[in-house]
Amino acid sequence: MTRTILSEKATISADLDCHGLFGRREMDRQGRFLNTERLTSHGNMRGREMLLQIMESGLSGGDPYHNIFRLITLDGDIMTVGSPDFTPPGDPHEGPEVIDLNTIDRIFVFGAGKGVQHTAKAFEDLLGDRLTGGHLIDKKGGTRILERIGVTFGGHPVPDEGCIEGCKAIVKMCEGLTERDLVFTITGNGQGSLLTYPVDDISLEDLQKTVYIFQIEQGGTTVDLVPIRNHLDQIKGGKFSRFIHPAKAIHLFGHLMQSYDDLLYRPVNRWLHQLPDFQTYEDAILSLHRWNAWDKVPESVRRFLLKADPAQETLKIDEFLQMKSRLFCIMPEHIGFLPNARKKAEEFGLRTYTLYEDFEMAGAEAMHVGKVVANMAIHSLEQADPFVPPCAIFSRGEMVVTVGSKKGMGGRNQEYVLSAAMELAERGGTSIIMGSIDTDGTDGPGKQFTDDPENMDVPVLTGGIVDYSTARRAKNKNLNIFEALRDHNTSKLLHALDDGIEATQNLSTGDLTVTLILDEHEHT
Repeated sequence: MTRTILSEKATISADLDCHGLFGRREMDRQGRFLNTERLTSHGNMRGREMLLQIMESGLSGGDPYHNIFRLITLDGDIMTVGSPDFTPPGDPHEGPEVIDLNTIDRIFVFGAGKGVQHTAKAFEDLLGDRLTGGHLIDKKGGTRILERIGVTFGGHPVPDEGCIEGCKAIVKMCEGLTERDLVFTITGNGQGSLLTYPVDDISLEDLQKTVYIFQIEQGGTTVDLVPIRNHLDQIKGGKFSRFIHPAKAIHLFGHLMQSYDDLLYRPVNRWLHQLPDFQTYEDAILSLHRWNAWDKVPESVRRFLLKADPAQETLKIDEFLQMKSRLFCIMPEHIGFLPNARKKAEEFGLRTYTLYEDFEMAGAEAMHVGKVVANMAIHSLEQADPFVPPCAIFSRGEMVVTVGSKKGMGGRNQEYVLSAAMELAERGGTSIIMGSIDTDGTDGPGKQFTDDPENMDVPVLTGGIVDYSTARRAKNKNLNIFEALRDHNTSKLLHALDDGIEATQNLSTGDLTVTLILDEHEHT
């Protein structure tokens, strides 16, 4: 089964190469997952192979590298940007953006996000010598793959000095931009941390403390963290566009595909830092109070937010409309990872269901959600309710992990599957398999906070896969799932069980969780 995945992807990439579009690296041809053989060497091997193929199909379908070549075409000196698949519904601009490159002096690419380099690589391969340069901020732990575009690696989910250095490089390159320059920006998940340039009143240390207290210790949601970070930063909250102006800007977003009006005129934007922001200093203060963090964050943060300096306010709609820009989505949901994953499941003859999407689980503790979904699967296996086997159940969106003072290594997708594994061990039979991944290739902060020396030899996982055998094998190896969850130190255990998924990095489209409920004869 694994060999089939590799063969299909190699054929697709070879077809693209023969047309001279791009030279994919060998790693890309082999799919995103790096340890498939180990993941499918135990438990319900057939079910594990099916689940990994389904998730791999989802990841391949949402590949932004390929989509850039569908979005942008070159015909001599004429560049055309846009197509119905990538244009926000209701965009008042008629048709694609057609640019005579004879009128353009320089072309730059700027951006930030986990795995953002893979999208930018398409610009290097497409534009060649026409590309002047640019700069990106990627998550630490990756490898530089770009030649013309600069790369800085920064901390996530808590920003570090690398994030600031990357922002300074972007701001420096924006100096002297004119109306004859063209700028592409790329936005991916993780930008909220990676695109960090604190205002002069706030030190990096105080900003780090604020983010850690709010999101790691208190378990605050990313949605509620956004107004805080936007107002403590020189580049977030639409201020990015101030540095780019007066150049022509084409902003490329990830999987978000709201209507044009939603993006610009309603308060749903939140973290697209090239676009106007509807939030205020008061919203930031309310978020800190909502998560009982106001009295815990540094005094400098409280003082700055209460001061509410209008000169540091985020970009508002009237100012943005004076800028020359177009908006496109490079990973639209209707051709993204969820439709492709469901299609693959249906090829296996499985009924498909979507349990929850996007922000329906925002703020929910990952281990609690895993327990609930596992019990829903068990009940469906026994009663054919609420889901009728054989089936695949899909969910997307980002849960949370409230870590408190623990210093482990793990992530929300890992806690989701391990809490599910404890339930499956009780009465799940052999035909339920559950997996969960972060599509960028890294689940959680990796080694950023861990104080366990044994974690230094553990790879950064993108999630995990479990079945009836997981808890039993953990017991046989004297590994305690409950303690791993309690201490938020799950990577070491999953890696030791060969149930932790390792993957290459790419632009994030959120998390993907898949639960298979198969017939009993699908055991091996």
